[in-house]
Amino acid sequence: MNKVYPDAAAALAGIVKDGQTIAVGGFGLCGIPEALIAALRDSGVTNLTAISNNAGVDGFGLGQLLNTRQIKKMIASYVGENKEFERQYLAGELELEFTPQGTLAEKLRAGGSGIPAFFTKTGVGTIVAEGKEVREFDGERYVMERSLVADVSLVKAYMADKAGNLVYRKTARNFNPNVAMAGKITVVEVEKLVEIGEIDPDLIHTPGIFVHRIVVNATPEKRIEQRTVRAQ
Repeated sequence: MNKVYPDAAAALAGIVKDGQTIAVGGFGLCGIPEALIAALRDSGVTNLTAISNNAGVDGFGLGQLLNTRQIKKMIASYVGENKEFERQYLAGELELEFTPQGTLAEKLRAGGSGIPAFFTKTGVGTIVAEGKEVREFDGERYVMERSLVADVSLVKAYMADKAGNLVYRKTARNFNPNVAMAGKITVVEVEKLVEIGEIDPDLIHTPGIFVHRIVVNATPEKRIEQRTVRAQ
């Protein structure tokens, strides 16, 4: 099975459709699949539910899909860097399902592991628990959270072999391994592609069984979200 595609548009061809749930890796602008997000924008698909830690920034990352009004709902934990997100949400133009960050990570991990739901103490007694089952275990109250499975997952890794075994680089790993597991179809953008057997099995972060398509973007922009410099 050839998992390698010539470019991001080809990697998304035939699998992205209107109304899908799309999970996207990254934390802020760190470890986001830049080329795949741009290709998703250019595909013109609409009415999307996007699962991501955040919504990028204005004009970059998932912020591009907000500008084009392709996202109808966000499932996220932090959205504070995007003014267009704020505007759409406050105007009632965008649905938002706020999810605590650790709960979001576990929802994706559990979904990828075939676990339909789990109980957590996070959010008990708050608006997060409204409408959800709350149960007591060993004298403590826990809220039940449903897991997340995406129609398509978009992932950024540093390196892959042609079987789809992935290696992430430092903090760019963030949500990407969980997003990779949670997709019915997972498309990965990498900076480096090697032959099968060139990656030490002990160094593999995500096994290739979770990966369906690979595209190489050797020179991503890697934009800095907030640049702070020392006064001279």
